[in-house]
Amino acid sequence: MALITIDHDKCKRDGICISECPFSLIRESKKTGFPEIRPAAERMCIHCGHCLAVCPHQALTFNGAGPEDCLPLEKKLAVEPEIIEQFIKSRRSIRTYKDKPVDHPTLERLLDTARWAPSAKNSQSVNWLMVEDPAEVKRLAGMVVDWFRENSYFPGVVKSWKDGRDMVLRGAPHVAIAHAAQGVNGLQKPKEDCAIAISYLELAAHAHGVGACWAGFLVNGANDYQPLVEALGLPPEHKVYGALMLGYPKFRYRRIPLREPAKVQWR
Repeated sequence: MALITIDHDKCKRDGICISECPFSLIRESKKTGFPEIRPAAERMCIHCGHCLAVCPHQALTFNGAGPEDCLPLEKKLAVEPEIIEQFIKSRRSIRTYKDKPVDHPTLERLLDTARWAPSAKNSQSVNWLMVEDPAEVKRLAGMVVDWFRENSYFPGVVKSWKDGRDMVLRGAPHVAIAHAAQGVNGLQKPKEDCAIAISYLELAAHAHGVGACWAGFLVNGANDYQPLVEALGLPPEHKVYGALMLGYPKFRYRRIPLREPAKVQWR
């Protein structure tokens, strides 16, 4: 099966797919004027699907998938700038949660949305461990506290745990852990890929009324504290690059707090 095929009956030879290919793997045929695929495509293509997604004439198939296999972009769902600006500004790091779990289909939908986060060379390197059971989340938080206690880290967090207050995962009912194989060359960016994917997951959660907060204490322990490493059970070549607490906010925010002006140099 050819990686990319062009239907000459539908193609208008407008050169859009040629312009949009990130690695210039599509070129104009000198004989026909139609797009043609460079021999290097099989080796260099990153499977981003830009060519399939951008063609206005439904003339292109990619890796066996055609326009009919893709979700259409619906104009009625386009978001006005003012709406998206308030949406982004209203996101808060939530550290106080209701005693109510997020239903499984919603968690699945959030992870599904995060699949579209960009990644270096479209590597899609991010793997997820979704800890859905609140009791397991609490157990993991307790292991981080054990790590702190053994190494005299953050005594205030250890004391709070002893007093019945979780300062590690804040009593969140769920935690999503992003992990990936460590990059073997400069072209792989697992740390950045995971960070972007977690940001997408956080914004998707916000859209569903689910609160989130980055779980830095857990991330540090997940890579350094062997009992926690074993408890997570990730592939040995993988590293945890980020984690996100998830749950319904206990309180509703009513206004957008102030922030410093953007620090910008214009040239």
